[in-house]
Amino acid sequence: MANPRALVVDDEPDLCELLSLTLARMGVDSFAVHDLASARRELQARQDYALCLTDLRLPDGDGTSLIEWIQAETPELPVAVITAHGHVESAVLALKLGAFDFVRKPVDISDLRKLVNQALKLSDGRRGAVGGRRLLGDSEPMQKLRAMIGRVARSQAPVHITGESGTGKELVARLIHESGPRKDAPFVPVSCGAIPSELMESELFGHRRGSFTGAVADKLGLVQAAEGGTLFLDEVADLPFVMQVKLLRLIQEKTARPVGDQREQPVDVRILSATHRDLGELVAAGRFREDLYYRINVIEMRVPSLRERLADVPAIAASVTQRFAARLGMTVPAISDEAMELLASHDYPGNVRELENVIERALTLCDGSVIRPEDVELRGPPSFEDSVPPHRPGTLPQTLEDMERASIRKALEDARYNKTAAARALGISFRALRYRIKKLGIE
Repeated sequence: MANPRALVVDDEPDLCELLSLTLARMGVDSFAVHDLASARRELQARQDYALCLTDLRLPDGDGTSLIEWIQAETPELPVAVITAHGHVESAVLALKLGAFDFVRKPVDISDLRKLVNQALKLSDGRRGAVGGRRLLGDSEPMQKLRAMIGRVARSQAPVHITGESGTGKELVARLIHESGPRKDAPFVPVSCGAIPSELMESELFGHRRGSFTGAVADKLGLVQAAEGGTLFLDEVADLPFVMQVKLLRLIQEKTARPVGDQREQPVDVRILSATHRDLGELVAAGRFREDLYYRINVIEMRVPSLRERLADVPAIAASVTQRFAARLGMTVPAISDEAMELLASHDYPGNVRELENVIERALTLCDGSVIRPEDVELRGPPSFEDSVPPHRPGTLPQTLEDMERASIRKALEDARYNKTAAARALGISFRALRYRIKKLGIE
């Protein structure tokens, strides 16, 4: 079987020789050219390249123009860039244009080998639809989302996933991971709002024995646990400022330092993040670092709300019904046309998560064979009048506390008393919710 083949585009003969020797030891044939024009001619002449490595500064132009050309002519070809140390901005631009990954000069051989191995996995016959079984719906927004997942899965660029609570941002992150070259490595989700700030550094980066009171043994952090795979930071807006600095260094330098350790350790993880909040507004308000915002937001993906794709409700409802019925050990009931019409006409402020709750209640109420309209309980968003206890006199602070108590109770009920999910729905951190529950005396 023929060796995979790589095209090297660089005007430094010594670097071309180093790359050629390294690739040869990995069983990869290589061919080097020294300018953009030669690279285009070579790629047009041969269609069997599995990888392209290109410098960003070439005698006849910028390497980013080659990336754009490859994306237009041979989008299945992974292209990685070689960038001078300190030119991270150029590398980020290359990732935005479609580059698979980047490596800095002077080239670290171990980093280069990891990059090449991941690129070869992409070229190893991985084609076809993404997430067809789990990302339900054939509406136009979902078709666009699947296509986007397929494109970003091939890259190593950080991806920031936005969307309302309950839209399935973590599912999208998992599909990106499972559709890419890191699919055989760990996918580690981290709920940033659920970890107390004083434990955040230890949880993410680990610690050494004796580094603080209670550290009786070395502990591996979540970052190290994701080695070779994907670290998904859910509700990244809840990261404390000091952790935002450490995350920035992780992304830029690809290193992490456990608490109590004197040395930084190299780490190889892809960063995916998500939030239902507007990070741009938080940056403007001084509550999120601008430099980190641009690092995690190299590629932005928006997950559509359910009300934007109501045509997908029947497919989702049928799948959810089958899943919950199996969990309850009951025969899967049919959904009557009238009940389905009712389901498909609701605006779902709670998105897919709300639809799941509605189906679960309907399964409990139905006669076991058919879900009818009377089994479907749909709720609208709470109004101001609903939030205030009727005709209850009191001071303004007391009234505001009553409103806050009612909102928290409603969020807890909708989340089936999952405090992490309730905190997300309320737009506050897990720690803040726990404090408010205690302060307001909510059982």
